[in-house]
Amino acid sequence: MRVTGIITEYNPFHNGHLYHIEKTRELTGADVLVAVMSGNWTQRGEPAVCPKWERAKCAAENGVDLVIELPYVYATQSADRFAYGAVRMLENAGCDSLVFGSECGNLESLQEIADIPFDTDRFKENMDAGFSYPKSYGYFETHYGPNDILAIAYLKQLKNTSMRPYCIERTVPYFDEHIETIASGYGIRNALRKGKDISSSTPMAHALKAIPSWEDYYPFVRTLLLTMSPEDLAKRFLVSEGIENHMIKAARLHPTFEGFLNACVTRRYTESRIRRILVQILTQNTTDTVRALEDPSYIRVLAFNDTGKEYLKLLRKKEDVKVASRYIQVPYAYRQLEYKATAAYALGFNEERRNEILQQEIYGQYK
Repeated sequence: MRVTGIITEYNPFHNGHLYHIEKTRELTGADVLVAVMSGNWTQRGEPAVCPKWERAKCAAENGVDLVIELPYVYATQSADRFAYGAVRMLENAGCDSLVFGSECGNLESLQEIADIPFDTDRFKENMDAGFSYPKSYGYFETHYGPNDILAIAYLKQLKNTSMRPYCIERTVPYFDEHIETIASGYGIRNALRKGKDISSSTPMAHALKAIPSWEDYYPFVRTLLLTMSPEDLAKRFLVSEGIENHMIKAARLHPTFEGFLNACVTRRYTESRIRRILVQILTQNTTDTVRALEDPSYIRVLAFNDTGKEYLKLLRKKEDVKVASRYIQVPYAYRQLEYKATAAYALGFNEERRNEILQQEIYGQYK
């Protein structure tokens, strides 16, 4: 049986993802397609356009056999740790291959970069500083995209597994804003915020009426920044290098999130890094809590189709991996983090929707 994995956010699920699924099955001849998906917060530190259950359900209705959750603590980290968690979860799900997209679409070049011992999370800084790579990496000296960098991180993690990598070239640039049949998730999100019609680009259009933004959460996180001591803030996960003082100063001066973010961003601190830190502050997640976590030896089921249902029966027979079909089956430490992440995410919605999101976290919504 061929079990292929893909690493996703589906923020939202769109026609480009349909293309990815079709190409994945074509490349690998997959009998089972497993997607590990970020939950309610994304790798760039943003709230997802809609709750994870709705995104997972759409994926299962459109070609993915089994959708499992990427634990929050990995989903909201930079490339290396995001890749580590995602690959680990696909290993737990019994995948024998991984198919990912990249801007260059050249697996050989990506693999050569991945074989060099360097920090993927500082890839751009290394390039900007003139870090010398062999001439065969000339593509990256002039252009590198977010998915190229993630692809390199995936390949680094795959070295310790038996999974075979496959690469698909992206058909639309990550930051492209044009709304066509195949559009970028970035473009769709921007169009949604401007009230534009996105129905031609995503089968999720009906579910994307009002989407949360950091402006919705900023009053809460600003209150925390202005009431917590710098010493307490420094204990929060991802807070380091004295950035807490920088953020406190920005919070005092700026009543809007846009102003705050612009004040925080420097050559040292990117927008994504700032947002990821804010998520940890909002959830009150500490460095000690994360350090105490054991590597995940479970998969949490978000959605599946008939093929996925049959495959889950096989996975449940494995002794080294726990299949968590219900919230209570998720290991306690991870379960606590997921609930806090969901509670924080729910703050961006009205009271009725907030209660619904919290109920979904406990009782689920997969078919």
